[in-house]
Order: sequence, then C-alpha cells, then structure tokens
Amino acid sequence: MSWRPTYRSSKFRNVYGKVTHREHCFDGVPITKNVHDNHFCAVNSKFLAVVTESSGGGSFIVIPVVQAGRLDSHYPKVCGHQGNVLDIKWNPFFENIIASCSEDTSVRVWEIPEDGLRRNMSEAVLELYGHSRRVGLIEWHPTSSGILFSAGYDYKILIWNLEIGEPVKMIDCHHDVILSMSFNTDGSLLATSCKDKTLRVIEPRSGRVLQQASCKNHRVNRVVFLGNMKRLLTTGVSRWNTRQIALWDQEDLSMPIAEEDIDGLSGLLFPFYDADTHMLYLAGKGDGNIRYFEITTEKPYLQYLMEFRSPSPQKGLGVMPKHGLDVSACEVFRFYKLVTLKGLIEPISMIVPRRSDTYQEDIYPMTAGTEPALSASEWLSGIDRDPVLMSLKEGYRRPNQLVFKAPVKEKKSVVVNGIDLLENIPPRTENELLRMFFRQQDELRRLKEELTTKDVRIRQLELELNNLKNVSPNNV
Repeated sequence: MSWRPTYRSSKFRNVYGKVTHREHCFDGVPITKNVHDNHFCAVNSKFLAVVTESSGGGSFIVIPVVQAGRLDSHYPKVCGHQGNVLDIKWNPFFENIIASCSEDTSVRVWEIPEDGLRRNMSEAVLELYGHSRRVGLIEWHPTSSGILFSAGYDYKILIWNLEIGEPVKMIDCHHDVILSMSFNTDGSLLATSCKDKTLRVIEPRSGRVLQQASCKNHRVNRVVFLGNMKRLLTTGVSRWNTRQIALWDQEDLSMPIAEEDIDGLSGLLFPFYDADTHMLYLAGKGDGNIRYFEITTEKPYLQYLMEFRSPSPQKGLGVMPKHGLDVSACEVFRFYKLVTLKGLIEPISMIVPRRSDTYQEDIYPMTAGTEPALSASEWLSGIDRDPVLMSLKEGYRRPNQLVFKAPVKEKKSVVVNGIDLLENIPPRTENELLRMFFRQQDELRRLKEELTTKDVRIRQLELELNNLKNVSPNNV
C-alpha cells in the first residue's frame, strides 16, 4: 500500500495577515462595552460604522474609510435609539443606507450624507416597530434591494418590506433566542442557530422549516452558508467544552459531515466565509488570533492554512466588501478589528504573496456587485435570482443608478380618553422613564412661558379694543 502525504497544493497556502500602520488606524473611538455577542462594527467601501459607549440611549458613529487617524472627542453620532444599539448592517446596494436595531425594540434605517456626518443625527429615514422585546440581529437580503430581516428576543424573525415600511412575514418556529442568521447565495434559504440547541434551514417566504438538527454533542453558536457548495458551517462547543466547528449538508442535517476541535478557550468563535476563494476565517471573541482554512468538496473538506497572531484581544470584526479591496496588493480579505481597551480600530489585510504586479484573475473571479438582482415585490412574489456579478479588474464597478426612497407613511392614531397611544409609547426602562420625565418638565416650562406671553398679549389687545370703543362715540 503506497503512502501519500496529507499535503495538498493550494494558491492560498501562504496567505498572511498584515496590520495597517498606526497612522492609518482609527484611534480614540469610544467602542461600546456591551457584552452582547455581536461585532458592533459594519464596513463598506465608503464608511466605517461602530457602536459606541453612550450615557442614556444608544448611538453609533460613521467615519469615512479614508479618514484615518485620531477621532475628535466631539465627533457627531447617530443617536436616535432610546436603548443600547445591538447590531448595525450596511445595505449591500446603497452604500449610504445603514440599518440598526436596539434594546428599545425598534429597527431603524438611516441615510448617511455623502460626505459623512457634520452634526448628530437623530431622525431616521424609517422607524420599524413590530417586536415585543429587544432586537438583537438584523440581516439584509443578499439579492433584493428592499428586504430586511430582524430577529428579536421574542423568538421571532420579521421580514420587512422597506418599499412600504411594514413587516410582511413573521417566522415563528424558534423556541428560544435566535443567535445567528445566514442566507445562501440567492437568498432563497435562511439558516439559523438558536439557543434551543437547534440548527434550522428555513424557506423564508413561507416560514417553513426544511431541515433541522438537534445539536446536543455540538452546541451551535454561529452558522454560515458556504456559497453554492450546498454546505453549512457552524461554530460551537463540544460536549467536552472545547471550541469546535462542524460541516453540514444543507439537505440532510441528520449528522455533520465533519467536525474539528479548535481549542479549549471560552470565547465565541465568529466564522467568516469568502465564497470567491473558498476560504474560511475563524476569529474568537477576546482572542488576538485569526485562523484560516480552505474548504473543499472532497475529503478532508477543511484544510488548515495558517494563523494570524496579535497580542491585542478583539471585541468584534468588520469585513470590507470585495469591491473595496486593494487588488493591486493582492488583498483577498480585510478585517476591521475592534480593540476596546485602546479605543482602536485596526485594519488587517489578508494578502496572497505574488511577485507579479499585474491583475491576478485566478484569485479575483467575478464577484457579487452593488446592483440588486430583484426588487422587494419581485422577491416576495416568489422569484429567485443569483447576485449580479462584477469584475474587480482595474477597480471596475458597474454604476448603480438606483436611489433609495423611503415610503411616505400616513400617521396613524389610536386615541383612548384623549390620549394617542401610538404617539405616547410607555417607557420600557428606568433611564427612558427619566428622560421622558425631564422632557415633559421642559415641555411644561415652555408651555407656561408661552401661556404667560399670550396672557400679556390678550390684555394688551383688550386695552386697545377699549380705547377704540371710547374713541368711536366721540368721533360720532
């Protein structure tokens, strides 16, 4: 029997991570200290958005990607939420549109000015209310321009049609808090991991569960679709409390195809998958390292490549879309690492070493672009389409002529005993109660001053009227 080594040739075998120089990092950022298991960071080719620490309510900042350096302590924020912001995501087709969700049970959609923020922004383009408890996750549909998914602590997923500003579907098959959501390439399937230790594959338009697995030996935390490979990858914890990853067939979740133990640390493992290079990146919350693997359709399925090491622990990571990468440097992935203790955001570039300076077509295939394949109404009617692809050669981008238009909604009212219940939403937290109290005190003070001014004006008008009455008989 001939012996064959496990080594296999790969063009990504020597990929390495390169940290940007300190002058090109973002310093002095008041990164949130919230312990919610999310990235608290979102990036596109124009802007970097980071959830920040704030006293009362929730806020995040939006910084132009080219504006590196130390941040001004009075830098303007997006601060319309009345509770802590738990997740933020950029619209993949409109680079000035960002969605956020919060402990105040709302989902909001914001339009950032082309040149960034000049003052605090508190008015959202859309305010979406439908959850009864805080909202922990949001995801944009990968091919439709106006579909947004939100998952709340009420165990429900709402599908929002932003063309009308209303929820059009509720997925109510989970029995505990939803931990993560991931779409396949054309957005026809949704995979979720849940605190009830169940992995599910759902048809989102009908809400029907196509496949599910009860993960007792591998407690799932995060799930991600692996492009068009018809595979799912999950990160979680084994029965021996070691961090573990598992590979699944999306059409048969009876048992995983492969499992691999990572280490014995306790931090949550975040998976990032690059469908163009078939590379998987694993980053642990509180770790300083990022491991990366290559995924194949044949055994051993998961091929370990290398590990990026850093002494600074990461709270979360943002990922730059493909069309924002530097192709001249053979950059295939870029992270934005949040270092809370230093108030620092470090860009980390994953680079394929090449000697040639020409465009490397083998590592930059056609990739998902910035043009939607479907409108919201088309997707809701049952149509599925693959993403519209674009080339990265010479920085080519297909121009997007679309403009995001928020629906104009008529103001509704539910009046009981002279009080509009929709206008006067009861406070949900003690801080919100105090803010409402002080706002009402200010409003009462203003109304008293206005009443005093009008009383004085009424007396003046009464005197003028009496003078006119006295003058009129004399003239007659």
